[in-house]
Amino acid sequence: MTLTSATSSRPAGRPRGAGIQRVSSKTRYAGGMPTPTVPLAPPVMRDYIGDVLREIRRKQGRTLREVSAAAQVSLGYLSEVERGQKEASSELLYAMCKALGVPLSLVLREVSDRIGLVEHCVVPDTVPDDLLGCETLAAR
Repeated sequence: MTLTSATSSRPAGRPRGAGIQRVSSKTRYAGGMPTPTVPLAPPVMRDYIGDVLREIRRKQGRTLREVSAAAQVSLGYLSEVERGQKEASSELLYAMCKALGVPLSLVLREVSDRIGLVEHCVVPDTVPDDLLGCETLAAR
């Protein structure tokens, strides 16, 4: 399931990571000095997790109040998680996903796919054996 981008705390029309780019040293300022290379900002997982949770909730037509009651999480805290202002624990993420009726793995996969787009890499559907480091884990 691929979700489309929803509104968030970012300015409208500006994708995540926009404005923070690597600049080639061949590019020159007007005075002829080389343009410094600006490092890419690392993706902030709480932003992506919040965006995905908000999209799912809105697609279901549910309010923050409904989901917070079902998840037994305060409305203010859920709102902060959706806006990327708070890091939710794994237990709270699970409770929110359960309240939304979606598996936690789906939310994390969507987050992973979005971060992969920012990093310009393709996330494989399965973990390659060489990354597992142990044949017994691959057999499980």
